[in-house]
Amino acid sequence: MILPLSATYRLQLNSGFTFADAVDNLDHYAALGISHLYLSPIQTAQEGSEHGYDWVPPPAVSPILGGIDGLRTLRAAAADRGIGLIIDIVPNHTGVEDPRQNPWWWDVLRLGAASDHASYFDIDWSPENGADGKIALPVLGSPDDLDALEIDTSGAQPELAFYDHRFPLAPGTHTPGDTAAAVHKRQSYRLAPWNIGVIGYRRFFSVNGLAGLRQEDPAVYAATHTLVRQLVDEDLIDGIRVDHPDGLADPQGYLRNLREDIGPDRILLVEKILARGEPLDPSLPVDGTTGYEMARVIGALLVDPNGEEPLGDLHQRYAGDRGDHRWLEATERHLKLSILSDTFPAERSRLRRTLLASATDGAAPSAADLDSAIGAVIASLGVYRSDYPVLAGTLESVLAAEKQRLPALSPAFDLIAEAVAGDAEARARLAQVCGAVTAKSVEDCLFYRTARLVSLQEVGGDPGTFTDSLDDFHRINIERAGAWPRAMTTLSTHDTKRSEDVRARIGVLSQVPERWARLVDRSQARNPAPGGVTGLFLRQNLFGVWPADGVITGDLRGRFHDYATKAIREGAVGTTWTDVDTAFEAAVHTWIDNVFDGPCSEDLTDLLREVRSHVESDALLQKALGMLVPGFPDVYQGTEWFDDSLVDPDNRRQIDYTRSVDHRKVAIVRTAAALRRRRPEVFVTGDYHPLSADGPAADHVIAFGRGQPGAGISVIVTGCRLTARLDQDRWEQTTLELPPGTWRDLLTGSDMTGTVAAARFGESVAILERIRD
Repeated sequence: MILPLSATYRLQLNSGFTFADAVDNLDHYAALGISHLYLSPIQTAQEGSEHGYDWVPPPAVSPILGGIDGLRTLRAAAADRGIGLIIDIVPNHTGVEDPRQNPWWWDVLRLGAASDHASYFDIDWSPENGADGKIALPVLGSPDDLDALEIDTSGAQPELAFYDHRFPLAPGTHTPGDTAAAVHKRQSYRLAPWNIGVIGYRRFFSVNGLAGLRQEDPAVYAATHTLVRQLVDEDLIDGIRVDHPDGLADPQGYLRNLREDIGPDRILLVEKILARGEPLDPSLPVDGTTGYEMARVIGALLVDPNGEEPLGDLHQRYAGDRGDHRWLEATERHLKLSILSDTFPAERSRLRRTLLASATDGAAPSAADLDSAIGAVIASLGVYRSDYPVLAGTLESVLAAEKQRLPALSPAFDLIAEAVAGDAEARARLAQVCGAVTAKSVEDCLFYRTARLVSLQEVGGDPGTFTDSLDDFHRINIERAGAWPRAMTTLSTHDTKRSEDVRARIGVLSQVPERWARLVDRSQARNPAPGGVTGLFLRQNLFGVWPADGVITGDLRGRFHDYATKAIREGAVGTTWTDVDTAFEAAVHTWIDNVFDGPCSEDLTDLLREVRSHVESDALLQKALGMLVPGFPDVYQGTEWFDDSLVDPDNRRQIDYTRSVDHRKVAIVRTAAALRRRRPEVFVTGDYHPLSADGPAADHVIAFGRGQPGAGISVIVTGCRLTARLDQDRWEQTTLELPPGTWRDLLTGSDMTGTVAAARFGESVAILERIRD
C-alpha cells in the first residue's frame, strides 16, 4: 500500500548508518511526525563509498546497508509506525573508479565494441577522439607513466597494472615475454594523461570515475531498472527521487518510462536545478523538483535589502568589485568559456564533430570558429539545458543575439541552429555539455570566489539578486500551490554548500552590515588574510559556524580546515585542485588558526552574542516556512536541531540522536509535521492566501494562510523577519487581522481572535489553526 505523503526525513546511508540503524531510530522519526523516510541511494556502490552515487551493476540493494532483506525489515518496521519509504536512484551514471568492481565496464574494456555492454555506455568510438578510436582512460600523470605499466599475473587472469589500478586484457593479447607497453597497445582502451583533454566517455560533470549511461536505449533502461521494478512489485517503496536527469540524452523520454514503471500514484521527483524564473516543464510526468529553488525563495525573504549597498562597498574594498549582478554575470560568462576549454575539451570536440556530421549544405565553419560559437552559446544560455518544451525559443533567442554580437561567426551559429533543429544527438549533446559546464562554472567555482553575502551562493541560488520582496514570495507560492502541490521543499541537502542554519546566520549580516564591516576591518588589521576575496569568503563562513561560547574544539578546527581547502581549490583564485599552490594554502591555514587562537576570535564571539537572538529567530522562521509553504517539506538528517554543517562531506556526518528533543526547532518540526498529517486537505491540495499586516512595522511581518479550496483559511503561518533593525515601538503598533473564528497558536497553546498585535506572536513564528468558526 502506498502511504500518504506529508513530510519526509532524508537519511544518508553508508557503512556507518545502515537500514538497521534507521530501524533503531524509527521512534524518533515517528515522533517528529514525518510520513516518509527519504533514503540516499541504496544500490551496491564502489567499495568505500560514503554516498552511493557511484553505484555498480548489476542493480541490487547494497549488502553493506543490509541487502534486500534489510530493506524489507525497514519497510515493515516503518510501516508499523505509519512511515513509508522514498528512494534515490542514479540513472545518469555508474561508478567506474575501480573497473574491477563494475562488471559491465570491465567487460567493455576487455572486449571493446564487441562487448554486450558496449552500447550501455556513452563512449566516443570516433577515430578522431584523440585515442585512435579506442576508449581513452585519463589515469596517467604524464606520457612517461606508460613506462610504469606492468602485467599482473597474480589473479585468475592476467591484468594490466598501473600502480594500484587494474585493467582487463582482451583474449589473445598477452603471451609470456610481452612487454606491458606492447600489450597495452593491443587493448580496446588507451591509458592517457589526465590533463591532455582526452577522455573516451561521457562523465558526470568532470568526474572521471562516473561514466555516463545511455538510458535512451531501451535495453539499457531495462537492464538498469530491474531493481526498481522489483521494489515496486514488492511494494517496498512509495516514491523515487531521480538524480541529475539533466545529464541524460532524453530526460523527458526517460521520465515517461519511469512513470510507467512505478505507476501514477507513487511520488516521482527530479533533482532539477532551476535558474531564477525558470519554470519546471509542466509536461513532465513528475510531481516536482527536490526543491533547491524553494531554499532560495525562502532564504531571500530573510535578507535585508538595506545591507546590499554597504556589503557591496565592503566587497569593493577587499575584492576590487562589488560582487553584484553585473560582475557576477560577466564572471560567469568568463568562467564558462574557460572551463569549457580547460575542463571539457573532449566533450566540446565530440559536440563539434556531431554538429559537423549533421550539416546538410554549404561550407562548414572551421573547428576554431565552431568552438567559439559553441562557447558563446553555452556562456549565454543561463539554464542547465534549454531543450524542454517550456523553454522553446530560448536557444533560438540566444543564437540570434550571439550572431548579432559576433557576426564573423554567423556560419557557425547557423550550423548549430540547423543541427539542433534536425538532429536529436546534436540537440542532446549540446544540452549535456551546457549542463556540465554550468555546474562546474557556477555552483562549483563562481560561488566560491565571491563574498558579498555567501548565504546566497547556494545550489539554485542567484547571489546577483540580493533579496526578494514579500510580494515575490507570495506570488511564487500561489503559483506553486496551483502547479506543483506535491513538489519537495528543501532547506538543506547533501549538495547544499551550507546548512540552512549556517545560511540563516550569515544572512543576518545583511541586517548589521556596518557592524560586520568594522569587524572585518579590525580583523584584517590584526590578522591579514591572504587574498582579498578569500578572506571575505572564509570570514563569513567562520561566522556561520562559530560556537556561541567561543570555544574552538578540535573537531570544529579540523572540519573548517578541510572545508577551507575544498573552498579555495574550487574557487581557483590562489590555488586549484590540479595546480596546488602549497605556499598559498599554507598561508590560508595559518591565517585560520590565527583566527581561532588569536584576538580576532573574541570579535566573532562578541558579534555572535549581539545577534544570537536574531540568528535563532531567522532560523526558526525559515524552518516554519519550509515546513508549511506549498509542496511537502523534507527534513534533512539532523536539521530538526540547529545544524552547523558546511559542504559535502561535512554535511554527511553521523547524527547524534541522543540529543534532547526539548528544542525550539524540534518543536516547530513536530508541530508542523503533525498538522500536515492531520490536515491533508489543507496542505496536499490546499490553497495559499497571502496575508498583510497593518502598522509601521508591517514589512517585518510574513503571514499567509492555507486552506481547503473553497473553504477559506484554516491555518495561518506568521512570523517576524529582519528583527535586528526592528524598532520595538513600531512593532507594538503593528497588527494582523485574523479571519473570522477562534485561532490557536499550536506552539504556545494561546487562543486569539480578531485583530492581534504582532508583538503577541513574539519575534519568531506562530502556527495558528482555526479551532472554532
